[in-house]
Order: sequence, then C-alpha cells, then structure tokens
Amino acid sequence: MSSAHDAGRASGRDEEPPVVVRDRRRIDPNSGEIRPQAAGTGGAGTGPSAAASAAGGAGTPGPDAETLALVDSLNAAVRERTADLQRLKAEYDNYRRRVERDRQLIAEQATGRVLGAILPTLDDIGRARDHGDLEGPFKAVAESLETALEGVGLERFGAAGDEFDPLQHEALMHSYRGDVSSPTCVEVFRAGYSYGGRVLRVAQVAVAEPVDEPETPAEPAAADAADAPPPDDTGSVPGPGGGGPSVDR
Repeated sequence: MSSAHDAGRASGRDEEPPVVVRDRRRIDPNSGEIRPQAAGTGGAGTGPSAAASAAGGAGTPGPDAETLALVDSLNAAVRERTADLQRLKAEYDNYRRRVERDRQLIAEQATGRVLGAILPTLDDIGRARDHGDLEGPFKAVAESLETALEGVGLERFGAAGDEFDPLQHEALMHSYRGDVSSPTCVEVFRAGYSYGGRVLRVAQVAVAEPVDEPETPAEPAAADAADAPPPDDTGSVPGPGGGGPSVDR
C-alpha cells in the first residue's frame, strides 16, 4: 500500500514542468549594449499600465465651457487690477511732482521774505557807496554780503537809460525830452530787486518821454483866409458881390 503511494508521488514529480529563467534586462551584461528587443519595446511601453495610460490619454476630454468662462473672467480681473495699478501709479507720480513743486515754491517764498527784509540794508550800502563813505573793513563786509546775495539768486535792476516798464518801475517824476525815443528811465531814486523771476520790489525812477512835434496848419485853410475880403469900417459883413451891407426894408 505504501509502496504504491510512493510510486504515484514519484510519477507526479516527474510530470512537473521545468523552471524557465528569462533574462529581461535591457542592457546585455556581456557587451554593454542595448538589446534589440528592449530598444523596440522601450518607447512604446508594455504591460497593462502602458495600455491603460495610452487609452486614458486618447480619451481625455478638452476644457468645457464652464472652465473657459472661468479663465476669461480671471483674465478680465487681471486686466482690471493692472489698470487700477497703472492709474494709482500715475496718481502717485502726479502727487509726488505736485508736492515737489509746492516744496520748491514754499522755499522760494521763504527765501524771498528773508531777502525782502535785507533790502533796506542794501539801500544803505548803496547810499554810502554813492557818497564815498564805503571804505575800510565796512567795504569788505558790504561787498561780501552783496556777493553772497547774488549767489543765492537776488538780482538788482533799475538803471538810467533803461526803457520804462510799469511792472518793474514806479515813476515818481515825469518829463519830456528830445533825446529819447520812448519812455525812458533818466534817473533812479531807488533800485529794484527780483528773485526767482518774481519782483520783490519795484525801482523808483524818473521817466522822460519824447517831445511831441507841433502840428503844421493845413495849406488850403490858409489860402481861403487870404482870399476872404476884409471887413469894412463899420465892422459889418460885406453883402453879396462884395458891396455894402444888405439892409432889409
């Protein structure tokens, strides 16, 4: 009984299929080159996963209408935000330029007020120079002060011979002269000053205008006066034809 069972088991083992080992390496270990089978199948892919991937890629649908509408709305929002940023930047640039302009204007006005307070001192220096009293250390200090003020931008105007400008000159005296062709400043009583293109104080001057030529009488009027008959002794007007006065009867 046992011998028969052992014989059956032995015959069953003899019928089992042999073990087969397949080398699926893509690179040949002996030559180091890619095997032809692996090169032909590597790009296309094998197995169920590759087939599933190919099937999935071929069956992927395109974007639907809802997705396209969402993309359009996002693009519109981006354009709107970009326009807002550009507008804000332009407003900020204008604000910065306006602030800078106002800052310069305020600085010029403050400097102008300070220079206006110094003008009487400059008048005293000018009068001392005209009378020959500007000498010694006081002369050096006065010239240094005038040079410093000119460097800041203070400009002096008003001299004899300048054409009269009502925006820069104040006429205290007026006369007529034959050696001028237009209203001219012939004498300066007080110089004027300007700063930054703005007049701080007008110059006080004497103005002279050209002399007007007298008008000559018309010749026809003189000829008519010569042809008129003289009045008679009685002072009456001659009658018609140069005779005596006409008397109504």
